[in-house]
Amino acid sequence: MIKIAVLDDYQNIFKEFVDITQYKDKYEFTIFNHPFMNENEASTALEEFDAIFIMRERTPITKSLIESMKNLKYIMTSGMRNKSIDLEEAKKRKIIVCGTDINSNPTAEITWTLILGLMRNMKQEIDNMFQGYWQNTIGSELKGKILGLIGLGKIGSQVAKIGKAFGMQVVAWSENLNLTEANKLGVLPMSKEELLKQSDIISLHVVLGERYKNLITEKEFKIMKKTSFLINTSRGPIVNEKDLIIALEEDYIAGAGLDVYNIEPLPQDHKLRFLPNALLTPHLGYVTEENYSIFFDQMMENLDSCLKSKPKRLLN
Repeated sequence: MIKIAVLDDYQNIFKEFVDITQYKDKYEFTIFNHPFMNENEASTALEEFDAIFIMRERTPITKSLIESMKNLKYIMTSGMRNKSIDLEEAKKRKIIVCGTDINSNPTAEITWTLILGLMRNMKQEIDNMFQGYWQNTIGSELKGKILGLIGLGKIGSQVAKIGKAFGMQVVAWSENLNLTEANKLGVLPMSKEELLKQSDIISLHVVLGERYKNLITEKEFKIMKKTSFLINTSRGPIVNEKDLIIALEEDYIAGAGLDVYNIEPLPQDHKLRFLPNALLTPHLGYVTEENYSIFFDQMMENLDSCLKSKPKRLLN
């Protein structure tokens, strides 16, 4: 019997997508609905499992955690990239790591949810409606505004197309900007500093790594327009969180729309939760029925293929 730990199933939905009864003679599932408090707790809870199913960048699968899981043979993660897995240690231990496909369009969609929510003061107006008030704010139109994209990859390109459809001028910067793709989309390449100075909305769509960690700090906030909004649906550490809080408190910028954070789940007493000009969602970018169906179906398929010595979607 293969023992499987399903980690960080926050919404308790794994069993809605996988009929575990059909595997009762082959697999024994244990589902963890809450994040571990620390690595020691994770080590104790996971030491006997043969396989773990993980959501990308929730529980870090570090070298020391891998070392503590003496029976671990298989790691199945959502997505084909997961920086929170120590792949070198997994390879050394001959642990097979497999990923899954992922739809990128939901992240582009949540980006526009945040943009529209900020531009039309949705947070305040929805709260006001439930309190019996009517039309307490005045919003702004998107048409004619400048949308600055930091990153023009798969998601950034989708966001750009929608911006163009709204009648916005779309500009972009990244360290490896594809000028051919920018031209095809009608997106104007721009230096980082000029993008920050000119954009009414700045949306981040780069992959977190050393070159993009703390990409936006107090210096960048002071360059931005006081009327501008920052959107982050990529990864929390791309923005210096302390500087972001100061920027919002001191009105360096008009507001921020955030779906990602340095610590996830975001602590209940975190300062961002209490700022009126921050529109927050709990990392919903990839959380759709369609994506979860892909993740869990392919995790099961991957594990079955590994047991047949024909692993699919290998990451290591």
